[in-house]
Amino acid sequence: NYLFYLSMLFAFLVKMPMFLVHLWLPKAHVEAPISGSMILAGILLKLGGYGMIRVFKLIISLGMNLNFIWMVVSLLGGFLVSLICMRQVDLKSLIAYSSVSHMSLVIAGLMTLSYWGFSGSYTLMIGHGLCSSGLFCLANISYERSGSRSLLINKGMINFMPSMCLWWFLLSSSNMAAPPSLNLLGEISLLNSVIGWSWGTMFFIALLSFFGAAYSLYLYSYSQHGELYSGMYSCFNGSLREFVLLMLHWVPLNVLILKGEYCMLWL
Repeated sequence: NYLFYLSMLFAFLVKMPMFLVHLWLPKAHVEAPISGSMILAGILLKLGGYGMIRVFKLIISLGMNLNFIWMVVSLLGGFLVSLICMRQVDLKSLIAYSSVSHMSLVIAGLMTLSYWGFSGSYTLMIGHGLCSSGLFCLANISYERSGSRSLLINKGMINFMPSMCLWWFLLSSSNMAAPPSLNLLGEISLLNSVIGWSWGTMFFIALLSFFGAAYSLYLYSYSQHGELYSGMYSCFNGSLREFVLLMLHWVPLNVLILKGEYCMLWL
């Protein structure tokens, strides 16, 4: 039974990914083309969480006793990954590590085995799928213009690509779960479930929320503000295709909160 529990759960924990088995994700995102990154962030990571929701029906009795291990690892790991985010200089790497941080909160919610935890993790996975996919798209748009993913070169972009600055702000703010994004609904439900499971988790949840806002602001302010890199010499705005692509990420992300019952009442 223990072997069945571990083998069923570990496949999905690596896919999510949980801290300690997360190192493949930043590597995969940095090496992948834009389409690969967007599909990986938007769909494939979420399959890990959805699989875990489905599998818990089979292993719920063992989960009652052993889930606290994964809860501790994911909350502590999410905090450590948030700190790693704060010292990234690669755009795609930063967004990839922020995915690990968000997914650790989802894992913690799933491990509570409560209704709030399941519906909150489901909601946050949908919100984060739209949000991180849009951020990878933006990072690629900057990369096509500047030829580099480094934040040291992609700074002062508000002067170079003024029309993209709004999209950077909208998606970065959604990434830190600002209203009215779907991430807010998911995070509130997850906070409810994890703190209801144990009061001791409150400290780590607070750190996760705080640093989530911190690295999102770091990503936005460092890439948009400051002095333009001296190697850039012409202004180039986005094309219609790129704006439509970003709009199709941002609109569902912020409109779906009006239909929150579809996310919260699905079980």
